[in-house]
Amino acid sequence: MVDFADTADQATFRREVEQFIEQNLPEQIRTRPDQVGRFQEEDGPDRNEQRVEATKQWRKALVDKGWIAPAWPKEYGGANLSPMEQFILNETFTETRAPRLGVPDVGSTIMVHGSDDQKKEFLPPMVRGETRWCQGYSEPGSGSDLASLQTRAVRDGDDFVINGQKIWTSGAHLANMIFALVRTDPEAPKHRGITYLLFPMDSPGISVRPLVQMSDARGFNEVFFEDVRVPAKNAVGEINRGWYVGATHLDFERSSIGSAIGQRQMLDALRNNLTKTRDEQPERSRLNRVDSPRSEFADRYIEAAVAKTLSQRVISMQARNLIPNYEASMTKVFSTEFNQRIARTATKLLGQYGQVRGGPEEYTPMRGRWATMYLSSVSSTIAGGTSEIQRNVIATRGLGLPRG
Repeated sequence: MVDFADTADQATFRREVEQFIEQNLPEQIRTRPDQVGRFQEEDGPDRNEQRVEATKQWRKALVDKGWIAPAWPKEYGGANLSPMEQFILNETFTETRAPRLGVPDVGSTIMVHGSDDQKKEFLPPMVRGETRWCQGYSEPGSGSDLASLQTRAVRDGDDFVINGQKIWTSGAHLANMIFALVRTDPEAPKHRGITYLLFPMDSPGISVRPLVQMSDARGFNEVFFEDVRVPAKNAVGEINRGWYVGATHLDFERSSIGSAIGQRQMLDALRNNLTKTRDEQPERSRLNRVDSPRSEFADRYIEAAVAKTLSQRVISMQARNLIPNYEASMTKVFSTEFNQRIARTATKLLGQYGQVRGGPEEYTPMRGRWATMYLSSVSSTIAGGTSEIQRNVIATRGLGLPRG
């Protein structure tokens, strides 16, 4: 059963969120519908400085409200919101295009498996925005089959000494902390003998090398560990049982309501851009050789509604204290492939202008957003578990089909 309508209490909470945003969101970081959910890219250090200060102001308002980590207990800076309240919070923030600042899922994992000392050490800096985390999971030979990871951590007194490599580490070049899965017992079965460790990125022996994507994005990195010493007390949960600690992240899977709404907003922005071009630049509009743009848009808008419904199914389960499994895989595979279809539709409807990523804004629709999205969306069906892996989960756990 999927719940679509708000209860009276939920409707009251939704109004509270809307009023909070209206009263507290600084004008400098409000976004317009044609910005596709991103801050306007304006030149000038003064404008950037204003945005930085406005973001700090917005974070403080969220911290004071407990909404920086809404699911956490109040004693750790949260608001102890229910799953449905968190859903409403995320939905309303996305609908109003308010920046959704928050804490990484590693914090929630520490909340479940961490010691009291670890909670006191690592959680408050997350709430204050003083730490930036990256995830050390994938390796050159261990992607979808993550349990085959080979980065070694050998016990030496009170420390582990780490040697190995991680890859596709998002934000490693900006992070000051990392949580990583490392092999601490090479003789154990591959899902065992793994430990979940926390340590600073400036630890001696860590080096980071960027991986530039074809969209020119520089978010991915390779991370190398050479005799990196990490205190054994930084192991979250039991040593050699880290695989199950890492799997806890699945319990904190988002319903993806923000993605679903953001996808609809992208379609709105594309439609508005094409309408404006048709009215103001008819000669340019005629360059776009598409027989039935209305049918194309109709398909995408229907898919946007499907994406939102899948998200609502996930949150309805969470609200009943159920953990989405294949349902989350359905949401993930549909959402990431939908991103690719939106990008293809945009570049097709914009014609040759849809391929332009630089130059005067007159010839670069929405600052080249669509060409960049077309390139970057290629990897979206790989990151976070490939579509093939997600379909295996759906087939075996959802449809009950045999393996292999």
